[in-house]
Amino acid sequence: MKNTLYDEFVDRVRTESDIISVISEYIPLKKKGKNFWGCCPFHNEKTPSFSVAPDKGF
Repeated sequence: MKNTLYDEFVDRVRTESDIISVISEYIPLKKKGKNFWGCCPFHNEKTPSFSVAPDKGF
């Protein structure tokens, strides 16, 4: 059973939020091509492997 109100809320947050602004509050991102790259928040790494595609919203 779907929670329509919750699904509508999640969709609204996704469409009205700038994913780059949200993520860059926690992870420094650098633009490379059409995506943004940063170090993975789940691993201790020195080379960025975490990519964000703003056109896809993730």
